[in-house]
Amino acid sequence: MSPDSLLARSQQSAIHTLIASHAQGLSERLHAHRLQLFPPEASKTLRKFTSGEVARLIGVNDGYLRHLSLEGKGPQPELTASGRRLYSIEDVRSLRSYLDEGVKGGRRYLPTRRNGEHLQVLAVANFKGGSGKTTSAAHLAQYLALHGYRVLAIDLDPQASLSALHGYQPEFDIGTNETLYGALRYDGERRPLRDVIRRTYFPGLDLVPGNIELMEFEHETPRALVERKQGDGFFFTRIDEAIASVAGDYDVVVIDCPPQLGYLTLSALCAATAVLVTVHPQMLDVMSMCQFLLMTSQLMSALADAGGNMSYDWMRYLVTRYEPGDGPQNQMVSFMRSMFGDHVLNYPMLKSTAISDAGITKQTLYEVGREQFTRSTYDRALEALDNVNGEIEGLILRTWGRG
Repeated sequence: MSPDSLLARSQQSAIHTLIASHAQGLSERLHAHRLQLFPPEASKTLRKFTSGEVARLIGVNDGYLRHLSLEGKGPQPELTASGRRLYSIEDVRSLRSYLDEGVKGGRRYLPTRRNGEHLQVLAVANFKGGSGKTTSAAHLAQYLALHGYRVLAIDLDPQASLSALHGYQPEFDIGTNETLYGALRYDGERRPLRDVIRRTYFPGLDLVPGNIELMEFEHETPRALVERKQGDGFFFTRIDEAIASVAGDYDVVVIDCPPQLGYLTLSALCAATAVLVTVHPQMLDVMSMCQFLLMTSQLMSALADAGGNMSYDWMRYLVTRYEPGDGPQNQMVSFMRSMFGDHVLNYPMLKSTAISDAGITKQTLYEVGREQFTRSTYDRALEALDNVNGEIEGLILRTWGRG
């Protein structure tokens, strides 16, 4: 072997070792950071909400909530020394139930599915990193839970950022066969989806966590296709079958797809009833999305020919990390609207330091209080989030025939 070959092999080995040491060191540092934020004996909890916030969530007047608490009706809020009324998220859900019991026709305070309304399965997808996919999925799932829906969030991304946002560090907290892969695998270790669902600190929001184990589905599916070990169905029906087993427990399923167009994403698209494509309004991102759409259309056409479900209630593009004062971004948004028309959501997701700062502590903006930020910054970001998620909620309700 030549000296150059020996040197190349030595460098290759050193790189492997270096990467492994970096990964181990980073994992340990992140774990230590998590322990500082949330000690081992503690679990992640959700803050309490002011009466004004609760009134906006439920859609009633703040004075009406005060009237209820003074009369001792419904769940009673915590009173601070200054007389402020604070409600836990459990109180908010109890309030919805209490108010709903007194309704005879007209508006309902519990928006859960009714007879004849099918489960909404929303796939949030794009294979361009940095498009705001996970941030959008997390805030959407939490918004729907806060507004009274029964939500299942599925982390289909092996990087597991959605899981981390909800208090699970993938390499420490998620064991073997504890991701969606456990309900998809081709061997005898396959298990019911219900066994891997975890409750979160958001009442009404459950989670199927993810980690690197999900890549096993990408590796095993080609082998199963070659060996024709499809068992009880094609690969692209497996997520749909898993979700169907728990459909009666939920109103909406939000799937955070991986940033690649592999078997996991294709299976999610076949299980979905609606698709949300996130896109950052920059030329390179839009070009990347173009390739994503071209590849997706070709693959979905082949799956449709094989019997896959390609019928959607709706598909929308969500403009993310939008800066209203950025001229080129405005041009790109106008271009997208001219191309895709009503398929682009009316409201964009603004780029906000409030959302970024909340992410440093593995939280969403719905979890942190207004007092932690400059009020104008917080209010602007929260308004943008509520506008986007409210528009998506409207699409869901129209699908159910309520809009």
